[in-house]
Amino acid sequence: MVGDGRRRARAGRRRGALPVDRPRRAHARRRVPQVHGPAPGGRRRRGARRVTAAAPVVRQTAALAWRSIITTVRLPQAWFPALFFPLVLMAIFTASFGGAPGAVPGFPPVRGFLDFAVCGAIVQGVLIGGTSAGAAFATDIEGGFFDRLVASPISRVAILTGRLGASMALGLFQAVLFVGIAWIFGARVDGGITGFLIVLLIAVIFAAAVGGLGVYLALRTGSGEAVQGMFPLFFALLFFSSAFFPIETMTGWYAAIARVNPISWLVESMRLEIIGGATLGTTMAGIGTALALAAITIGASAIALKRRLRVAA
Repeated sequence: MVGDGRRRARAGRRRGALPVDRPRRAHARRRVPQVHGPAPGGRRRRGARRVTAAAPVVRQTAALAWRSIITTVRLPQAWFPALFFPLVLMAIFTASFGGAPGAVPGFPPVRGFLDFAVCGAIVQGVLIGGTSAGAAFATDIEGGFFDRLVASPISRVAILTGRLGASMALGLFQAVLFVGIAWIFGARVDGGITGFLIVLLIAVIFAAAVGGLGVYLALRTGSGEAVQGMFPLFFALLFFSSAFFPIETMTGWYAAIARVNPISWLVESMRLEIIGGATLGTTMAGIGTALALAAITIGASAIALKRRLRVAA
C-alpha cells in the first residue's frame, strides 16, 4: 500500500505536476509594515500622518465631552433650569426697572435695564449649569461608569478635561443665547464684535472654573445630592454681588461683601463690554479673575481625581 502511493507520486512528478504542499521561495523584502512605522526597504511612506502623543488624549477628551453634552441634552432637568431661570429673572428685573434705570442714583448710563442685567443672567446660568454638570459626574461615579473608565486604557487626564470641555461648551451656548435674546428685545453691545467676543471668553473660562468646582465636589463626595446641595451657596454668592444692581446702590455690609466678591469683578468687566466704557484694565481684570478661579478649581479637582484613583487602585 505504501509502495503504491510512492510510485503514484513519482509518476505524477514525471508528468510535471507540482506537489500542493511545496512552500514558495522566501522573499527577503516582503513583510507587513507597521501602521505608523517606516516603510519596507527604508522607503518613505506616502500619505502617512504624523501622530503625536497628545492626539489620543484630545480624541478621548472630545469623546467624553460629547458624551456629557448628549447626556445633558437628553435630561431636561439638567439643562432647563440653567436656561429658564436666568431668562425669567432677567425678564422680571427688566419689566420692573426697565424704564429709565440711568435716572436712578448709582446706575450707570444705559439704554435700559436689559443691557445692565444680561451679564448677570450669563453668570447665573453658568453657576446653575456647573452645578448640574457636577451632579451628573457624581451620578456617573455612583452608577459605576467612572470605575469602568478607570479600568479602561483611557487617559486619566481625559476624564477631567472631557467633563470640563462639556461645561465650557454649555457656558458658550448660554452666553450666545442670552446675549442674542437680549439683542432681540432691544439690548445692544457697545463694545462691538470685540466686546462680544470678550464676553464669550470670560463666560467660557468661568464655566471651566465652575465645572472644575463641580468635578471636585463630585469626586470628594461621590453623591449627586451633595453636589446639588451646594447650589444655595452659589445662589447667595450671586446675589451678594453686583450681578443685577450696581455696588453704588448698596450700603453697609452688603456693599462691602459685593466689593470683594469675585462674581462682581467678573460681571462688571463683562458689563462694560456691553454698555460701553471698557478699558484694557477692566478687560484684563475680568479675564484674570476667571483664569484665577479656573486654576484654583481645576487644580483642586485634579488633586481629588488623583486621590480617588489611588484609592481605587
